[in-house]
Amino acid sequence: MAEPLSQRQLDDLSADADRFIAELDEETYLHFAGLKDGYELTPIYERHEELTKLETALSVGASVDGNRNTRELWRFACEGYLGNFVRDEAERAAELEATLTAEVDGEEIPYRNLRSSIMNEPDRARRERLERARNELTEEHLNPLHLRAAEVVHRETTRLGAPNYVDLYRGFGFGLDALAEQCRDFLDSTERLWEEAGDRFFRGRVGLGIGEAERWDVARVWRGAGWDAAFPAARMVPALEASLADLGVDLRTQRNVELDLEDRPKKSPRAFCVAIEIPERVILVIKPAGGPEDWGALFHEAGHTEHFAHTSPSLTVEEKRLGDNAVTEGWAMLLEHLTIDPVWLERRLDFPRPREYAAEGAVQLLWMVRRYCAKLLYELELQAATDVAALRPRYVELLSDALKVTPSDTDYLDDVDQGFYSSEYLRAWAFEAQLRGYLRERWGNAWFTRRDAGSLLRELWNEGQKPTADEILAETSGDSLELEAVADRIREAL
Repeated sequence: MAEPLSQRQLDDLSADADRFIAELDEETYLHFAGLKDGYELTPIYERHEELTKLETALSVGASVDGNRNTRELWRFACEGYLGNFVRDEAERAAELEATLTAEVDGEEIPYRNLRSSIMNEPDRARRERLERARNELTEEHLNPLHLRAAEVVHRETTRLGAPNYVDLYRGFGFGLDALAEQCRDFLDSTERLWEEAGDRFFRGRVGLGIGEAERWDVARVWRGAGWDAAFPAARMVPALEASLADLGVDLRTQRNVELDLEDRPKKSPRAFCVAIEIPERVILVIKPAGGPEDWGALFHEAGHTEHFAHTSPSLTVEEKRLGDNAVTEGWAMLLEHLTIDPVWLERRLDFPRPREYAAEGAVQLLWMVRRYCAKLLYELELQAATDVAALRPRYVELLSDALKVTPSDTDYLDDVDQGFYSSEYLRAWAFEAQLRGYLRERWGNAWFTRRDAGSLLRELWNEGQKPTADEILAETSGDSLELEAVADRIREAL
């Protein structure tokens, strides 16, 4: 039986964890920003091998005595232990995604560009060929890695003292069972709403109802090409700067924020944020392409950026880097959803038919939340299963039932969020919907133009991830986190 660690030992591990995460984040930045071909995790794990030992995880677990920071360090140590076993698969998968290409109609297309190619392709038959090419590459090259990694994680989880991965996260304090019940209720309460609103939305964008659409149509639906003129690439960053300025934040003079705007061939096409040092060095990586989805992604990542950039340097490592990820995802969604807010659209973009577009955005949000409800229910089954591969048809069953569009079974592992991050997204959507309701109630529908609203946000951002999303909501509005609040928001927009 593992012995508890002294406070000094815990402090040393915490400091080591800080450097470990910083090095992993820097490697992530260099690779996905297109500055480095390889994705070299092994040297980082070797430099911090003490953090990934089984004995370390068990000893930290034995030290948990109700202290939240120690519990967060325990979770980190367990994830480091499991991550150490699958780092080779993670490295290889990232390298393959960066180097694989598909030949479609005589054109060589990089694997990472296939999704955007499908999204931007107006010809349905070619979209299908692109999708099938992506699935073939995933099945042949990536799924063997994903399957091997999943099986290793399942095997090693038992050595951490839990019968399975689900029970491990229950031990970390994840309220998975209560959230799963909220997911079932949400799927039931919005079933008819999705069938009606989703069908109109799909027909309006691609001329097909949800009963007729195939998975290769979904990305095109999301593309919203008809709205491109309203979301030009050249105005993305200026619109973000102006929106933050309304809240009292000057993006260009934030010395701890780096904007990576350079266009590189292997740079990820989607914006992302890397908080290498919190709050001293936060990087917002952008490859502006324009269009509604690109704008939403930029504002989402800007939410992460401002949260981490405003986090108090006096907080502990656990309070800055670990904690409840529904908090940072909630801040990301708060800014992202400005791009589907009719008042913001009219003010910032002189937007045509803002309420029509906002209604479409609400339908897309409904799709996403229903999708993640189904994903969480699937992941709870998958992560407790003895035979991972046997859950492949269950992935298709649950996602199809929620969305009325059949997904590809090749994604049954690639579409899994490790560490039950899907639960963080779900809680973040609820947190954002309820907090936005509070901001509107206090400062009106144009709350995002009020400096005092910005002052409140900066005050809350300053707390990093010390409080949970539930605690922030209770502190501000007095509410408890409810997924049904997202359904209420969607109904209002529709």
